[in-house]
Amino acid sequence: VQLQASGGGLVQAGGSLTLSCAASGSIFSTNFMGWYRQVPGKERGLVAKITRGGVITYADSVKGRFTISMDSAKTTIYLQMNSLKPEDTAVYFCNAEFALRVAYPYDEYWGQGTQVTVSS
Repeated sequence: VQLQASGGGLVQAGGSLTLSCAASGSIFSTNFMGWYRQVPGKERGLVAKITRGGVITYADSVKGRFTISMDSAKTTIYLQMNSLKPEDTAVYFCNAEFALRVAYPYDEYWGQGTQVTVSS
C-alpha cells in the first residue's frame, strides 16, 4: 500500500489550498487517515485525523480553518485549508492505518509529504 499526497504549493496569507491523499493497493479495512505537518527542527505534529466511523480530531491551531474529509471507499482523504497563515508553512504528511486482509492487524503507513508555503 502506498499513500500519494498532492495539492501543496505556494499561497499568500489568507488564501486556500486543498490537499489530497490517496491510498493505492489492496486494503481490507481502514482504521483512520490523517494529516501531520513538520517544519525543520521540530517534531511532526497532528493536523487533522478522521476515523472510519467519521470521528474527527483537529489540532487547536487549525480548528475553524481546516476541514478534513474522507471518500466513501475510505481510501482517500482531503484537507481543505482556508485562511492560511505563514505559520501553517510546513511539509504535510499523510498518515493512515490499514488492515490488508481479514484478521490482519492494522499497520501504519506514511505518504511522501507535500510542501505548503504561506507567504505573508
